[in-house]
Amino acid sequence: QVQLVESGGGLVQPGGSLRLSCAASGSILSIDTMGWYRQASGKQRELVARIIKGGSLDYADSVKGRFTISRDNAKNTVYLQMNNLKPDDTAVYYCNAERRWLGGGVAYWGQGTQVTVSS
Repeated sequence: QVQLVESGGGLVQPGGSLRLSCAASGSILSIDTMGWYRQASGKQRELVARIIKGGSLDYADSVKGRFTISRDNAKNTVYLQMNNLKPDDTAVYYCNAERRWLGGGVAYWGQGTQVTVSS
């Protein structure tokens, strides 16, 4: 059982910045990967960034150089620093936590936080 709560979304102008936070609670020790996904209106949910147990990072090509994912293990919180935001970044952003094993796994999701980039 893992619960995820996101915060930090809002309205920002192109070129601006936001920092999203995701606080995790429950069976934290079972988590292998935490990350951020987003879903724009009418589009499928897509990976934005993730951090794997041990510190490995993975970013979508569209956000490389602009977004940074980090994790504070002591606070059980993962962050997504978003800089130089573009209108195409507009979406609902979801925190994700995964427990993986051979041939399967389980995923947990937060409720989502809206990010709107508009002038």
